[in-house]
Amino acid sequence: MGNTEKFEMIANTYDTPERIQIAKVTSDAIRKYVVDAKSMNAMDFGCGTGLVGFNLVNEFQSMLFMDTSPNMIDRVKQKIADLHLSNAGTLCFDFEKSAPSNLHVDYIFMAQVLLHIRDTELVLSRLFEVLNEGGHLIIVDFDKNEKIVSTMVHNGFHQAELTDMMARIGYKDIQSETFYHGSNIFMGQDASMFILDARK
Repeated sequence: MGNTEKFEMIANTYDTPERIQIAKVTSDAIRKYVVDAKSMNAMDFGCGTGLVGFNLVNEFQSMLFMDTSPNMIDRVKQKIADLHLSNAGTLCFDFEKSAPSNLHVDYIFMAQVLLHIRDTELVLSRLFEVLNEGGHLIIVDFDKNEKIVSTMVHNGFHQAELTDMMARIGYKDIQSETFYHGSNIFMGQDASMFILDARK
């Protein structure tokens, strides 16, 4: 997945107060879209140090933390041990390189991950295959922001364009909304974040 090397380097210093705050806002937004999931399995896709997933771990029967960065996964493993969690696991894997054959979950959420993925349609298609029938993919990311110019990340997304792409893949009941505006939250720029919920 894009920018793995960068995340390898910052894993041990990733949990800043700013990132912890954004993760809380994000997980609160996701929670509103999670219904009766105590018997369901979830995956925090591109989990980083698990800031979002750990806020939601009690909403599900189990939580799989997945990232391409071994150092990030090591941080998650340490947190799982520190918290004595029996319903959490980890997977170091790159969906851009291949598709897992035996992985199936009911909920996938990805928070500020899609902007790092070069081939968004490929990865969203592979995530579709991982979802159980009726399962949900919840995306939290930045609205399109023309002030951002970068070769490292997408400068956000148009919700309508993302919805169209996901409908082509096969997702249904797609709904999205902008839920947060913040100062200096996207590469030093003021930005807004959206949440999108789609079902298989």
